[in-house]
Amino acid sequence: MRWSTRQLAEAAIAVALSVALGMVKVYQLPQGGSITAGSMVPVFYVALRWGARAGVVVGVLVGLVNFLLEPVFLHPAQFLLDYPVAFGALGLAGLVRGTPWLGVVLGGAGRFVAHFLSGVVFFAQYAPQGTSPAVYSAVYNGSYMLPEVVVSVILTLLVLRAVPEPPQGA
Repeated sequence: MRWSTRQLAEAAIAVALSVALGMVKVYQLPQGGSITAGSMVPVFYVALRWGARAGVVVGVLVGLVNFLLEPVFLHPAQFLLDYPVAFGALGLAGLVRGTPWLGVVLGGAGRFVAHFLSGVVFFAQYAPQGTSPAVYSAVYNGSYMLPEVVVSVILTLLVLRAVPEPPQGA
């Protein structure tokens, strides 16, 4: 993929904005995960504007920067699932560019699945006695991902309405 200057600039701004918005935590869970001030919206914006490939690249970069700022490393597979895979999955929104709300839900679901798998495999010890690690991971990750996706749908639709389409060939 060859990136135009405009795409590179928007991608860089999206990474920086996503990381900055991620620092504004409305609600933080004890072992990680939070409801933020719309930190996924810049990745969704890029994916819906420039396509899934661009969205995945920006998402992976956001995940890597998030790891650098707040690292949680238990195992290489956990690192991959919780950072580049989870945030890269947000770029899947670009697969359904004609229906932005569905793209946001798809990208959010992709991120949820990555965190869910990581939770089942690497964070099972936090499950209360007698609780299935799968149930624990689904409830734990769903408790912040569902509200985060709802907020992201609303904010992404507002941003897309406010920002004009790029000129053809840009």
